[in-house]
Amino acid sequence: MTSRDRLYLFDTTLRDGAQTTGVDFSADDKRLIAGLLDDLGIDYIEGGYPGANDTDTALFAKAPPLKRSAFTAFGMTKRAGRSVGNDPGFRAILQADATAICLVAKSWDYHVRVALGIENQENLDGISESVKAIMAAGREPMIDCEHFFDGYKANREYALACARTAYDAGARWVIMCDTNGGTLPHEIERIVADVIKHIPGARLGIHTHNDTENAVANTFAAVRVGVRQIQGTLNGLGERCGNANLTTLIPTLMLKSEYADRYEIGVTPERLMKITQVSRVLDELLNRAPNRHAPYVGDAAFATKAGIHASAILKEPETYEHVRPNLVGNKRRVLVSNQAGKSNVLAELERLGIALDKDDPRVGRLLEEVKAREAVGYAYEGADASFELLARRLLGEVPRYFSVDSFRVMVERRHNAVGKLLTVSEATVKVFIDGETEPHWHVAEGNGPVNALDRALRKDLGRYQPFIDNLELVDYKVRILTGGTEAVTRVLIESRDTRTAERWFTVGVSPNIIDASFEALLDSINYKLLRAGAAAAA
Repeated sequence: MTSRDRLYLFDTTLRDGAQTTGVDFSADDKRLIAGLLDDLGIDYIEGGYPGANDTDTALFAKAPPLKRSAFTAFGMTKRAGRSVGNDPGFRAILQADATAICLVAKSWDYHVRVALGIENQENLDGISESVKAIMAAGREPMIDCEHFFDGYKANREYALACARTAYDAGARWVIMCDTNGGTLPHEIERIVADVIKHIPGARLGIHTHNDTENAVANTFAAVRVGVRQIQGTLNGLGERCGNANLTTLIPTLMLKSEYADRYEIGVTPERLMKITQVSRVLDELLNRAPNRHAPYVGDAAFATKAGIHASAILKEPETYEHVRPNLVGNKRRVLVSNQAGKSNVLAELERLGIALDKDDPRVGRLLEEVKAREAVGYAYEGADASFELLARRLLGEVPRYFSVDSFRVMVERRHNAVGKLLTVSEATVKVFIDGETEPHWHVAEGNGPVNALDRALRKDLGRYQPFIDNLELVDYKVRILTGGTEAVTRVLIESRDTRTAERWFTVGVSPNIIDASFEALLDSINYKLLRAGAAAAA
């Protein structure tokens, strides 16, 4: 077998990814994610900037116990006008508990002049001295050449001089950064090809941002020319539009022959099967809904709802899917919708563990029921839990845990005792539990009518209460299907089990938004009870 070139993966989720709007990692969060990345087989994990904030300083006081990855600190080259030993920020980086140190350096002469306010040569001297100081401290030095491609286009000789200075000083990696994400693949290919004439590709890295939706394509362009280190983040996190997405890059490198035959990385096929889980754990930690349409790891990445395609997929899946979903730890999903045929229904039933023969008349009845419901507004391709309940009810497999006799919601706007204007929702639910003849009356307040209904219904479901204590509603979407004063409303509710992190979607449809919401809410609770194995009274 022909030997393959080694590519090195550098993850900057914990540093660059932390600049994503709405993302805020604690030191414990960073340690947990670092462990996941290490287990996946990432070569370098950039933890943050020691000395820049309390979280990163605490993290680098004692590095996480990694088995494979080099824990990496981020920082800046020494300040102009100061020696390495007289720069407090630089000293903090050298004192960090890290195997490698990656420093950002200006490589665009415009920034050297305007942002640093120094001469070009002084910037080059700072790069050289900083790299040598890291080597003297026994750490592996790297230089991120900030705005490298912009700098190259403005002043090729100086951008190359910055990169070459870092290399000559002993930097293990010199990384070309597309910091504002504006460079296109053909430009990356042309510029990197020129740089490799001056610095070996085995010492060059690529760092791209996604502002033109080209971060992944730009990374592959650089790799094809000869770059051997790839920087990126899990799920493409990063400031503005994000960074190159490692959850897309890694499977492509391993599963597409153009790359798999030429390169090897630290991720094994066994570890690759964990990448979907790693992606979703990160989203769970950030309390973000996973991107259902993300390549490889998204819930819809291997989903189809067209009947003719579904039938073919069941017979020859390899001709309709570009890779097998199990290779990345994902699953094939054949969705049920008004475009579906029996193949869709059978495939979905099989996924749910329901074995029915294709000639079973109940398959046809279920298909007709789905189409009839979608004709009035239901959408089951986005509400898998509601579909499972519909199917199992048709088969008589859903116990009647409780029944709601009536509910009422009031919304009142009033001043409280200190004169502050508030809007308060109060819900009352009359529910019969497990066939009891006496109703239970539940009353609860909430920050909205649906929240109040949820609280009231789940206030006391008798012996079923332990099964739903860890149920949480995490997302709520409303779509108006028809206009006018009698508009039909579809509500999609996303729920999760806070203990297992399992998520599911339920749907409700009604001209009344509260009624539609309550229907989706009931399905969510019933689905949780069904999944938990709760049994109705005999």
